Amino acid sequence: MTTRCGFAAIIGAPNAGKSTLVNALVGTKIAIVSPKVQTTRMPVRGVAIRGETEIVFVDTPGIFKPRRRLDRAMVTSAWAGAKDADATVLIVDAADLVAQPEGLAARDTHAIVEKLKEGGAKAVLALNKIDGMKRTDLLPLIERLNDEAVFEHVFLISALKGDGIEDLAAWCAERMPESPWLFPEDQAGDISSRLLAAEITREKIYLRLHDELPYASTVETEKWEERKDGSVKIDQTIYVQRDGQKAIVLGKGGATIKKIGELARIELEEIFGRRVHLFLFVKVREDWAEKREHYLEMGLEFPDD
Repeated sequence: MTTRCGFAAIIGAPNAGKSTLVNALVGTKIAIVSPKVQTTRMPVRGVAIRGETEIVFVDTPGIFKPRRRLDRAMVTSAWAGAKDADATVLIVDAADLVAQPEGLAARDTHAIVEKLKEGGAKAVLALNKIDGMKRTDLLPLIERLNDEAVFEHVFLISALKGDGIEDLAAWCAERMPESPWLFPEDQAGDISSRLLAAEITREKIYLRLHDELPYASTVETEKWEERKDGSVKIDQTIYVQRDGQKAIVLGKGGATIKKIGELARIELEEIFGRRVHLFLFVKVREDWAEKREHYLEMGLEFPDD
C-alpha cells in the first residue's frame, strides 16, 4: 500500500479565517479562534487523513506589516511555513475585500501575493466567508486575483460552515508526496496539552476582553498535576504589561477572571475528556514580549533588533 504525507501551509492576512479553516479540515479544535487580529502567534500543525494520504495543515500567523519584535517573529514564521510546504493555500476574506477594496486586509493580501510572485511560488486561492455574497461581487474579485498568475486553482469556501472544505482538502491531498505518515492516525495535531491549555485560556481572554485589552497579554501553563482520580490540576499565569491591564483582567471583585476561568475550564474538559481544575493568576511583566524563552516555547525564532 502506497501512502502519502506532506505539509499544506495556510497563509493569509490577519482574520482571514486561517484557524477556523484548519480546525474544519482537521475535524477538531487545534487552533484558537477570536475576532481579534493576530490571535494566532505560532505555527500550529493539524493532521487530516484523506484515504491513504496524511495532510499536515500548518496554521500560520497572519501576515501583515510588522512593527514589534513579536510581529516580526510571527510573520517570519508564517513565510517559513509556506516555504517548506508541499502545498500553499492563500485564504482571503472575500466579503471584506469586496466591502473594503482599499482596506488594510486588501493591502496585506496584495503584499502577500507580490511576495509569492517574487519567489516564483504557486499557491491555491481560497475565497472565504462567501456565505450570502452575490455572484456579481465574487466574479470580479476572482478575476482580479487570478490576473496575478500565482494561483493554480480558486476555491469558494466558508470555513465556518464547512462549504467547499472537502474539495480543498482533496486538492491538497493530491499534492502530497509519497511518504510514510508522520503522525499516528488518532493524533489531531502536534501542540502539547500544556500549550493548548494556555492557548484556550488566551482565546477566552480575547473573546471576553476583545476591545478592552489590546495586544498586551499572554498565558503560560506553570504547573500540570495529574491526580489519582483521573482529573488534572492546571495552574496558569496571565501576563500583562501594566497594572491597569491587570485590573481589567481581574474585573470587579475578580468577576472577569472567574468567568474567563470558567469558560476555559469547560472547553478544556471537552477537549481532554476529563475533569479539569483550573487556577488562574495575573502578573504584570512589562517585558514579556521581549523574553527569548517565551518565543522558544511558542516555536518562534527570537528576532534580533
